[in-house]
Amino acid sequence: MTYPAATGDLPPAAGPVPPPSQERSSQERSAIVDLEAIRHNVRRLAAAAEPAKVMAVVKADAYGHGAVPVARAALEAGASWLGVAHISEALALRAAGIDAPLLAWLHTPESNFGAAVAAGVDIGCSGWELERIVAAAREQERPARVHLKVDTGLGRNGAPVEVWDRLVGEAVEYQDQGLLRVVGIFSHLAVADEPERPETDDQLAAFREVLAIAEDAGVDPEVRHLANTPATLSRPDTHFDLVRVGIGIYGLSPFEGQTSAELGLRPAMTLRTVVSHCKDVPSGQGVSYGFNYHTSGASTLGLIPLGYADGIPRVATGGPVRVEGVTYPVVGRIAMDQMVIDLGPRHVSEGGHSVLGAEAQLFGDGADGGPTADDWARAAGTINYEIVTRISPRVPRTFINETPAP
Repeated sequence: MTYPAATGDLPPAAGPVPPPSQERSSQERSAIVDLEAIRHNVRRLAAAAEPAKVMAVVKADAYGHGAVPVARAALEAGASWLGVAHISEALALRAAGIDAPLLAWLHTPESNFGAAVAAGVDIGCSGWELERIVAAAREQERPARVHLKVDTGLGRNGAPVEVWDRLVGEAVEYQDQGLLRVVGIFSHLAVADEPERPETDDQLAAFREVLAIAEDAGVDPEVRHLANTPATLSRPDTHFDLVRVGIGIYGLSPFEGQTSAELGLRPAMTLRTVVSHCKDVPSGQGVSYGFNYHTSGASTLGLIPLGYADGIPRVATGGPVRVEGVTYPVVGRIAMDQMVIDLGPRHVSEGGHSVLGAEAQLFGDGADGGPTADDWARAAGTINYEIVTRISPRVPRTFINETPAP
């Protein structure tokens, strides 16, 4: 199934049918998401986490892959929980008919705690939210499901260890009044993607200490969770009852120098378009804004109709684009809607081979030696998480290997 871009795609205009050799998708540009790859990755991570359960993290529209289809695929493959950042993301999943256990953990004073309680969404609580959560529970006449979060060293969300006993005591009082249930206790790791660093040991020790404090106060949580994807794969001592896996379910490696394939993961997203223009140019031709690139000889340029408005990093000059089995680097600056590749001396104007309309793949699973999201991350000086997450709604998502509706 294809979910159209926010702007919508018009039916293709009438015109000559391209030659059979120019196979292409019916979409001018699309991010193809393989839901069987999602299922495979969840099963792989579940095997690594066993006997702990798996929370599939589908925040940020499932890292750009499509929250509802990915959530369904993850649950089909054995995930027991879903996780998101914002309550609004959780409510969208509930509106789609997904009733699995679901945690939202990043809030502001404007967050709709009442809607979360009404929808049975578990709420992460770092301390300041507790009174608002309790007020929502009173309003809804329904106990809130709360996961208390402690900051074991990351320095972002979570109650400081120094005030943890007070937060636990207040939560227990409200639990005794029937206004909430402490379902979980959790924290987040800072450097698990660098397994040799000792800070993970420090965070784990701090987490065990706060669990003991909560236990002494009478808290008996259903789930204790600390591990992210890298810890799930490299630190079984952090698994506890539940692991929260994000980047891994999308088939991308969290480790520098270790590939998805080496981890048994399959990248789920392929970003592709078609070559929209192809022309011969002379030696010394400047390319794109600023003329940061000039052709070194007579050459042919190919125009790729994706740019930073589509989520391609503007700084990623040199990023790879594969056309007809050959990978070319992007030359010149990436613009809002387009970028350019230098095809070499193909002499289109003299009747030579043209790649106009040919498929252009920016990244995929890399199984055939093609470009990957990791390649684009290196070109942009960033991480693979950002490459897939930033692909904009202007690019339609096409889902393959969906489970047929019952």
